[in-house]
Amino acid sequence: MGITSVYWWCVKMKSFALVRADDSDKVKIALHDLERYGHIQFSATPKCIEPNYADELLVSVMGVSLKSKCNSAALVELNNHAGAAISRLKKIHPPAHIIIISPRHKMFEELAGKFPKYPEFDRTFNHQKSPQSMEIIQEKAESSNPMHKE
Repeated sequence: MGITSVYWWCVKMKSFALVRADDSDKVKIALHDLERYGHIQFSATPKCIEPNYADELLVSVMGVSLKSKCNSAALVELNNHAGAAISRLKKIHPPAHIIIISPRHKMFEELAGKFPKYPEFDRTFNHQKSPQSMEIIQEKAESSNPMHKE
């Protein structure tokens, strides 16, 4: 990506949301909460980033020392300006640490250049059921189905 295309991309994009959490399920829930309850619009699919890099970004943006490391992180570009995103974020309580990164932050341009190269963050939940719980579900379905005959 050339300088001109990075500049154009930065102008087009309003801000980033960095989502950090103990595990990927909390990141998934937080991304959902941002859209559903925060009414924050994503302009691209969330991307997976290294937890250590997410921790470095937090320290850089917040200007404070790290209290605890994260184990999972995602980065998503937003259609909302940083101020609007922060205002909406204050009204919800997602189960993850979310930092809004605007063009005024020194790492914004670096992130804008790296963003397209990151892999997509898998937002699907893996609902693994034990064989015992599957038997209970099947029994309940059979007993509630009047058409089921022994």
